[in-house]
Amino acid sequence: MSGLIRTFILAMVAAGTCHTAGAQTLKIVKDRGMLMCGVGQGLAGFSQPDGNGNWIGFDVDFCRALAAAIFNDSKRVLYVPYSAGARFPALQSRAIDVLSRNSTWTMSRDTELGLSFPVTTYFDGQGFMVPRSLKTEAALDLGGASVCVQSDTTTNLNLLDFFRANKMKLEALTFGTFEEALRAYDSGRCKVLTADVSQLYALRLSLARPDEQVILAEIISKEPLGPVVRGDDMQWFAIVRWTHFAMIIAEELGVSSQTIDEALRSDKPEIRRLVGAEGSYGEHLGLSKEWAAQIIRLVGNYGEVFNRNIGDSSNLSIARGLNDLWTRGGIQYAPPIR
Repeated sequence: MSGLIRTFILAMVAAGTCHTAGAQTLKIVKDRGMLMCGVGQGLAGFSQPDGNGNWIGFDVDFCRALAAAIFNDSKRVLYVPYSAGARFPALQSRAIDVLSRNSTWTMSRDTELGLSFPVTTYFDGQGFMVPRSLKTEAALDLGGASVCVQSDTTTNLNLLDFFRANKMKLEALTFGTFEEALRAYDSGRCKVLTADVSQLYALRLSLARPDEQVILAEIISKEPLGPVVRGDDMQWFAIVRWTHFAMIIAEELGVSSQTIDEALRSDKPEIRRLVGAEGSYGEHLGLSKEWAAQIIRLVGNYGEVFNRNIGDSSNLSIARGLNDLWTRGGIQYAPPIR
C-alpha cells in the first residue's frame, strides 16, 4: 500500500468518517466524498496502473461505474491494491467499501466470511498454460509435471482436486503472488502455469516469448468472478448488484456512452426506465433518477467495458463466450427495471 493511500485511510479514521459497525455504506461513501475500491496488484486488462499511474481495467471500471452512479463522477475512487491473502480481511475490516478483484464466488466464502457476492461480472474457468515446445495437447497429459500456482486461492485447491480426481502425480510449486508464479514459469522452474483462463491471457503478454506459450483448451473449474461486499448492508449490496445489471440492460437495449443523449429522449418504456425518465427506481436505491444514465455516459455499457479492456479492442482479445448477452448465446442476463 502506498504512503498516499495509507495517509488517506488514517485521515479518514482520525476524522471519524471510516466505517463503523452498523453504519450504512452509501452514507459513509457520500460523506467521505470518495469510494474506496480494493483491486488486484496488477493484472493486464483487469486492474493495473497505466503509464501515468492511473488505474485501468475491467475490475477498475466497475468501481468507476459505482462512483458514477453515486457522485455523477467516475473519478471519485481511491484504488487500494491487495494480494489474494489480504483482500478479504481488508473488506472485513472496513478498510474498503467494495472489493473488485478477480475473486471467485464460492459457498464457503459466501457463508463463512461475513461477506456477500452480489453478482457475477465475469464467468471464467481455470486452465493451464504450457510451452509450445512441450507438445502437450490435453490437461490429462500433465501427470508428473511441475505446476506453478498462487497460494491462498481457489486456483490451488482446484489444481489439487483435478490431479487427485484423475489419479495423476503432481509437483505443485506455490507462490504468494501471480507475479512470482509467472517469473518461476518463465524461468523454467516449472513446466506448467495454472490460473483462471482470463488471467493466463493477461499473464502471457508479459512473458519473454508469449508466442511460444499455449493455453490448453480444457477448463477444469467454474470461476464466477465479481465484486464482493460485506454482508451487513443490503442497500449497498443492491447498489453494487444493480450497477452491473444496468450496464447489461443498456447493452441489451443498444444504449451506449455514444447514444445516451438519444436514449434520454426515447419514448420506449424500457429505455425510459433505465435512464430515469420514468419511475423512481434510482431513489429506491438511495441514488438519483439518473443513476444508470450517469454510469452509461461516464463508463459505458457492459459490452463497451468488456471490449476496451479484455475483448476485441484490447491486446488480450478474449472472446465474449459465456460473457456475451443471453440473447447472443451467452449467460449474462439481468432482471428488468420495472
